[in-house]
Amino acid sequence: MSASHRVPLSVLDLATVREGHGSADALRGTIEIAKAADDLGYSRFWVAEHHNMPAVASTSPPVLLGAVGAHTSRIRIGSGGVMLPNHMPFVVAEQFSLLAGLYPDRIDLGIGRAPGTDQATAMALRGVSPYLTVEKFPEHLQTLMSMLSPTPPRLRPTPVQESYPEIWILGSSTYGAQLAARLGLPFCYAYHFAMSSDVDSAARLYLDGFQPSAQFPEPHLMVSASVMAAETTEEAQYLAGPSRIMALSLRTGRLGPIISPEEAAKRELSDMDQAVLASLPGTQFAGTADEVVAALDQLVERTGAAELMLAGTVYDPATRTDSLARIAKAWGL
Repeated sequence: MSASHRVPLSVLDLATVREGHGSADALRGTIEIAKAADDLGYSRFWVAEHHNMPAVASTSPPVLLGAVGAHTSRIRIGSGGVMLPNHMPFVVAEQFSLLAGLYPDRIDLGIGRAPGTDQATAMALRGVSPYLTVEKFPEHLQTLMSMLSPTPPRLRPTPVQESYPEIWILGSSTYGAQLAARLGLPFCYAYHFAMSSDVDSAARLYLDGFQPSAQFPEPHLMVSASVMAAETTEEAQYLAGPSRIMALSLRTGRLGPIISPEEAAKRELSDMDQAVLASLPGTQFAGTADEVVAALDQLVERTGAAELMLAGTVYDPATRTDSLARIAKAWGL
């Protein structure tokens, strides 16, 4: 596929905490990655909401986005995403109205319905409120959409917007695809970690079932993938080692900061660990920039995606910026 026909690329970051460093280092690393993505021509920079995870410092997307926006100038910034069952809609509406006031026409509000954590932490976030439940997700989403519209209900979030956040539905199942299609919203499929990598069915349901809305007369599908590009395939595989160990730790309950590539290479894995890694359905494209770009081209052709979101867990933020620079050049950004 020629560069002139390629879809836009965006970036997802979790502010990952690496072994031997603290959360403050992780947050500074995220800002450096965002600045690089802005300079390299990426379309969006999103941060995710996770809680009670030693390897992730991105707990509050709107707070982190305030800092990211101050250090970037062009790129759209947003949440990938805000886990709506953890928050009352009015709180989210005010947070993103404020961000839209600070950075007009640059704010995305990606919404998810997963807790972004374990059940005990979710209970700590939500308390005993009967209103903060997954079952109320569709209702709360509609409420949030109405608040962030030119004709809000009586309860109007402030500061009053001059521009409005672009609302996205995020998902790793067909549920989110169908909901986004019914509401006429853009949809991002989390193919970088999806437990049931049903990206084909989700893409088909979204694109075929899309009902045009005032803001989005056409569907807009974004698909994420975990990527690592380096000078050689062997180096890329080596640098991707920490991400594989993190994926394994998430599924075995052995949580901790991101280990270095050297430590990952030395880590002895049991037969069960090897089986878990082999069964992981999410994508990881690790190789030279040309190899990664070829895999991304195939993903676009397979899904009909109008945009790709690049995730990637690495030990050193400089490794991430180098990978993004290699991909940007090969992609033709």
